[in-house]
Amino acid sequence: MNEAIRGKTAIVGIGTAGCGEAKGFSAIELLGQASIKAIADAGLELQDIDGIFAATSSHAFPTLSVAEYLGIKPRYVDGTNVGGSSFEMHLLQATLALEAGLCNAALVCYGSNQRTAGGRLVSMSEPQWHESFYKPRHPITSYSLAASRHMHQYGTTREMLAEVAVSARGWANLNPEAFARGPLTIEDVMASRMVSDPLSSADCCLVTDGGAAVVLVRSDRARHLPQKPVYFLGAAGAQWHRSVVCMPDLTVTAASESAPRAMEMAGVKHADVDLVMLYDAFTINTILFLEDLGFCPKGEGGRFVQGGHIAPGGGLAVNTNGGGLSCVHPGMYGLFLIVEAVTQIRGNAGARQLKKADVALLHGNGGTLSSQVTAFLGSEAVL
Repeated sequence: MNEAIRGKTAIVGIGTAGCGEAKGFSAIELLGQASIKAIADAGLELQDIDGIFAATSSHAFPTLSVAEYLGIKPRYVDGTNVGGSSFEMHLLQATLALEAGLCNAALVCYGSNQRTAGGRLVSMSEPQWHESFYKPRHPITSYSLAASRHMHQYGTTREMLAEVAVSARGWANLNPEAFARGPLTIEDVMASRMVSDPLSSADCCLVTDGGAAVVLVRSDRARHLPQKPVYFLGAAGAQWHRSVVCMPDLTVTAASESAPRAMEMAGVKHADVDLVMLYDAFTINTILFLEDLGFCPKGEGGRFVQGGHIAPGGGLAVNTNGGGLSCVHPGMYGLFLIVEAVTQIRGNAGARQLKKADVALLHGNGGTLSSQVTAFLGSEAVL
């Protein structure tokens, strides 16, 4: 356990904006709306924010854009962009900056109008020279390769992949803010349009708009602010490749490295985890990450999710907001994992609220199974 930073900072404000469809709003406007909500939720003023942590798919210099748009003159900024996992890394970076006294209130923020802008973002998922000759469809072709290999090597079936989508929809049906709600069966998933064999349209994440933001402060200050603090316990990142053709093993992600280091820093075991928030850009992600994070042996992920094991009422609460598959996915999803974990730990999740939510594992994914970042958040009970 790294007691130097474990529990030394806390999330005190969260906000989202335009999740689903937000016609007429730009990416920076959605980011700004979410940021203003998060700052207000924290009981702070805009001028209190002196640290900015941002990554977007729309801005080459995100912290410059955010600071200018919000009218902030920050003391410290970090624009690390490792894809959708950036925001889990920002939790660690913000904690380090706060503990070093480089800033006193850190804003982590994101916004995208991907859906209403036509579903197109600047492609940052692959260096094209590796695969362009084969005309892949990015990024799904890369994930379908991983799914195909997992099926070949471990006997994983399309029905098992479908269980992931059905479980996510079950949680989404308990979340009034989820974009995709309504019945979804394994048969529905199996019958949906094939996009990149073996992944169908129902195996793919949503394309939505949305902004999200969280505010962190040092723990001594957090206890005097309006909301129940949600403490940072630990985080670690790992990356082994960018292009999927350089991935050492299509069935093993760098989560297998980030998870043990994050767990050591956080001082938690698998049995301590009440909530698992995974970056489910595709159904294969959930299966791979459950294995690599240590919740089941390698190759057993497909069988692990069967029988509603990760659905409402199952043995392990996974993606309780409905995930990227059924709740929201505006290009980069990692910050929404954090917002849901905070909501659960605060006890504000309504019909989907877990009976016990003291430790949450968040796992972000960037690129094509490239950047992996594992983080832990907890209630005061686990300090």
